[in-house]
Amino acid sequence: MTATLILAGLLLTQTAVPAEPQAGTVERTDVAYEAMTQGRTDDAIAQLRAKAGDDPAALINLGTAYARKGMRHEALECYNAAMAAERYDLQLADGSWMDSREAARIAAARLGKGDSLAAR
Repeated sequence: MTATLILAGLLLTQTAVPAEPQAGTVERTDVAYEAMTQGRTDDAIAQLRAKAGDDPAALINLGTAYARKGMRHEALECYNAAMAAERYDLQLADGSWMDSREAARIAAARLGKGDSLAAR
């Protein structure tokens, strides 16, 4: 498992704030952070498939889980869907914040290099 900037580890217990936040708007979403950080990729995929929809953090983490399984096509589809979804600021595993579309773009670019990006 190469440099997994765990958006799973980065976004997984993610805090998402709309790019145009309303006063005090912070939303925590379970995006399989625990499963991803514990290496339970199949569990993470099952959790994330059920909730991904158009949630960029869930889509990025699902893409990361697919990438870990070698399912590159499915991973890229998730990253592309995250880039097309509503924009959010996402908290990454290292505690930093990143625009969801930028995180998805980086994750897609890393896919070509064998790396992955996941959300907290």
